[in-house]
Amino acid sequence: MNQTLGSFLEDKRSMLNQQMEQQIYSMQIPETLRESIMYSIEAGGKRIRPVLLLAANEAFGGEENRAIAPACAVEMVHTYSLIHDDLPAMDDDDVRRGKPTNHVQFDEATAILAGDGLLTAAFHVVTSNDHLSDREKVFLTRELSKASGAEGMVAGQMLDMEAEGQTLTLEGLEAIHRHKTGELIRFSAVAGAFIGGANPSQLHHIETYSKYIGLLFQVQDDILDVVGEEGEIGKPVGSDVSNNKSTYPQLLGLEGAIEHKNQYAERARMALKEAGVESTLLEDLIDFISDRKN
Repeated sequence: MNQTLGSFLEDKRSMLNQQMEQQIYSMQIPETLRESIMYSIEAGGKRIRPVLLLAANEAFGGEENRAIAPACAVEMVHTYSLIHDDLPAMDDDDVRRGKPTNHVQFDEATAILAGDGLLTAAFHVVTSNDHLSDREKVFLTRELSKASGAEGMVAGQMLDMEAEGQTLTLEGLEAIHRHKTGELIRFSAVAGAFIGGANPSQLHHIETYSKYIGLLFQVQDDILDVVGEEGEIGKPVGSDVSNNKSTYPQLLGLEGAIEHKNQYAERARMALKEAGVESTLLEDLIDFISDRKN
């Protein structure tokens, strides 16, 4: 990761955290609900999705102030999904990012409501923004609702739950991850490019790029579950195995998983070249996602 991307990540994370905090504190909501929402927002995270959106916007020459609202919105949706994924009825996790999960810190009902609140607030953030045109608001609302809903992330969670205890094919595993992880990543890249002024052909190639970095993100996640350090990844190593989940290393072996990761990275680079935005922060993000330790 070069210093340019490092500075970009640091600056944008700080800005995004401030923007999300302002959004949440501007809401007229019960204090316990606010505390629960802020607990998960402040838990940290890489902010990959909103940073990707901002980087895609920048790659096509867009103005940052027009991309901030959808960047915050996608991270709010992502945070909601983590709160709900950790619930006893879903993955039943007690630790997230090195801290007690939301339902452990508060209670199940509060965690459910915090997730619901974040999901719906995300659409308000987009539709009430003065820097976006009506056409852009419609596009963003349509794409974010699809990415986060029954055809996207929710479908991925359902497929993931149904696959527990089963041995999947590689095609089946990719289908889960394209929905559960990949759809919000797809939204982030396409939304940023759209706001930045990308033409339809470029949007097509950016969508292809996002498909492969979504899979790249997940295969690295699976690899870290085997070889990562618990203190770095913020959850117990081997949790996928203990939850009876199929993973890339399980299906392909560790070396096969690494080979697949490299193939995804190369296909993402080819898509950027087709879109005419190679040698930008979008390309640097490929290596960042591939080499991350948490």
